[in-house]
Amino acid sequence: MTTVTQMKCACESCLCIVSLDKAVMKDGKPYCSEACASGHATGAGCGHSGCNCRA
Repeated sequence: MTTVTQMKCACESCLCIVSLDKAVMKDGKPYCSEACASGHATGAGCGHSGCNCRA
């Protein structure tokens, strides 16, 4: 049996892969940051190198 330890951030426009043990969980989905988990409520991206995500 394989255990999944990493997934793509649940934010559609985000390119990040997040470790499930470090993810910000919201509604059962893993996000790489509070910005993604909040739907970019402040307009900020996740701030990770090479990723320009916005909601």
